[in-house]
Amino acid sequence: MKRFLWGVVVGLIAFPLLGAGYILSGFAPAAVSDRPFPLEAFVAGGALEAKIHRLAPKRDLSSFTNADLLAGAQVYRMGCGCHGLPNGSPAQTEFAHAPKMFPPPPQLFTPDGYVTDDPVGETYWKVKNGIRMTAMPSFAETFSDQEMWQVATLVAKADKLPPEVLEALKAPPSPPPASGGQQKATK
Repeated sequence: MKRFLWGVVVGLIAFPLLGAGYILSGFAPAAVSDRPFPLEAFVAGGALEAKIHRLAPKRDLSSFTNADLLAGAQVYRMGCGCHGLPNGSPAQTEFAHAPKMFPPPPQLFTPDGYVTDDPVGETYWKVKNGIRMTAMPSFAETFSDQEMWQVATLVAKADKLPPEVLEALKAPPSPPPASGGQQKATK
């Protein structure tokens, strides 16, 4: 019984105090270049996957047209520079020369970065809501709902884009077409 009580004391008092001491000591990883905490990816990734599974909207990818892909390319060029372009170069946006990020943003137009196997609603959810503990911002106040769906569709089809969409991604960014939705005014 005495061992059990000591176990409770260590588990409920000593272990949390040691953890807080480690975090407050300055030795815990906090910089982008530091190695992640043990279980950090598991905890953050598990929470993200559960949230997306619960809240991501369902929509059939085949319901989007080439016009949606072209509009998505324009929106992507305006705000998604961290994720690169099909030719492997960074997008020419305010984020193109962003400092190192942790975790690094996936290059969505490379085989290693494709999200083509993700449901389009999951990608839409990430664009709309952003992802905590990463540099992925929420675009809910920047782009219209239609524009966020168009970007989600673009990256969902990144491995099989029509030539005209690939050309649009390589061209300098321009305002989205009038039919692509209007940008929301920021607060």
